[in-house]
Parts: sequence; structure tokens; C-alpha cells
Amino acid sequence: MSVEFDEAGGLRIATFGTGPRKIIAVHGITASLMAWGAVGRRLPDGWSLVAMDLRGRGHSASLPGPYGLDRHAEDVLRVAEHVKAGPDAVLTGHSMGAYVAALAGARRHFARIVLVDGGMPLPPLPEGMDADAATEATLGPALERLRRTYPSAEAYVDFFKAHPAFAGNWNADVEAYVRYDLTGPDGALRSRAAGEAVLEDGRWLRLETDRIAAALEAITSPLRLLRAPRGLLDQDTGLLPDDLALPWAARLPGLRDEVVPDCNHYTILFDERCVATVVNHLTAPE
Repeated sequence: MSVEFDEAGGLRIATFGTGPRKIIAVHGITASLMAWGAVGRRLPDGWSLVAMDLRGRGHSASLPGPYGLDRHAEDVLRVAEHVKAGPDAVLTGHSMGAYVAALAGARRHFARIVLVDGGMPLPPLPEGMDADAATEATLGPALERLRRTYPSAEAYVDFFKAHPAFAGNWNADVEAYVRYDLTGPDGALRSRAAGEAVLEDGRWLRLETDRIAAALEAITSPLRLLRAPRGLLDQDTGLLPDDLALPWAARLPGLRDEVVPDCNHYTILFDERCVATVVNHLTAPE
């Protein structure tokens, strides 16, 4: 499967495949466009996937704020216009990217919107906890890595290999994703993701739940939710457990909800079997 890199309004984009039917894909809060590499390389004939580095991440890290999910949704729609995504285009997002996709999908009709382990409003913050503390508690090692430097690319890879979500789940797609994220001089390598962007987006995600709910209710496109049963740290409870997701499935008559077995928040986009399920939902006829 071919991949081509380009730029759209300062945003780095990558196009996997050459098919005329397009998928616009949005990554998570500390991730990059390479989160979609495994999906992009497994598309059937006739499809292509366009993924972008959101501002503050990847090769779009130098783009200025303000950040926030509304700003990212505007960028997503600009990318869709740049690549001439027509009415038959599919929109998808993973984790925070699913919330961005919901906001963008409320503003423009797509043939289908697929939310991958994200997109449903999160529960209220515990009493006394602020949004930054909630982001820290949720992301754990993902935020820790942004504050560190690494003596070599291999040291950065080793950091990820020790992450609970990837223990026993390592493959070439994960390694390509990890190595793409590195920048800086030898001996002091670091993640491309900007910590201030992550925290600002985390605040938006936790404090603007009413706007996320309104966006979900405004979507007119067919809507699918794919959930991982295990969490960001491979814990037994996923990011979107039944008690959070099922009321929304009942509230939104156009939403189809499915749990993808035996995957966690990350491996849903990297494990070959889980990726096959995601690809099927992105490309299968309605």
C-alpha cells in the first residue's frame, strides 16, 4: 500500500492508498497521523485514507494555538476540502480524534462517521478535581513521555515497549508509529507532541461535554461507535464502558454500537484482527 505525505494549510497529511473513495482520519490526544498506518495499509481496492497531524502534534507541532477540539474540527474540514473529499467520503477518529470527528461531522454530512473508542461525553469530573488533574490521571505514561528526553530512538522504543497497552502486542506498525513521533538532537530526543496542546485539549474535552453532546445530536450521517473492552493501560475497564456508552446508543437512534473483542484502547488500531474490524466498518456498504 502506497503512502504519500503532503501539507494542507500547514498541517502535515499522509494519504494511504490511491482509491477514489476517501476516508478522513483523526488521531488521539498525544498521537500522530501514523496511528492510522495499520488501517491505511489494509484498505480494500478503491479506497484511500487521509490522516493528518493535528496542530501541536507530529509534523504539525509548530502550528500555533489556540488549540481545543473546535479548532481541530475546523482543521479537519479544511483537510477534507483540500483533498476534495466528496459526499461519499467517510470520517473517522480515534480517542480524542473521535470527539473531533463528532464536532466536524455536525457541520458537514459524510457518507458515514466511525468513532473509534471515543466520541461519547465523559462523566463529570470528581468533586475537587480540575481538568488538568483528570487529564494527568487518565493519560498516565502518555503525558510522562512528553516531559522526558531520550538518549536514542531505541530508548524511546523501549519506553513504549514497557507501556502496559503494548506489552505482548508489539509489531512493525507500532514501531513505525513510535519512531515517527521523535524529534530533537542525538542524545536528547523527545516526542513531537506539545504538552501545552495536550493539556489545553484535555481541558476542552472534560469541560465542554455539553457541546460534544450537542454535536452528536446534530449529526445526520450514519454513525458507528467501535469500543475497546480494555483501557489505555490495558485495564479491565475500557474508556467507554457500557454504563457510559449504552445510554447514548439509546439516545441516538442512528448510532450503531459495537465492542471489538480482545483489544485495548491502543491495539484497536494496531492489532491485525482488531484493525480488520475497523477497516470493515469504514469500508463496508451500509
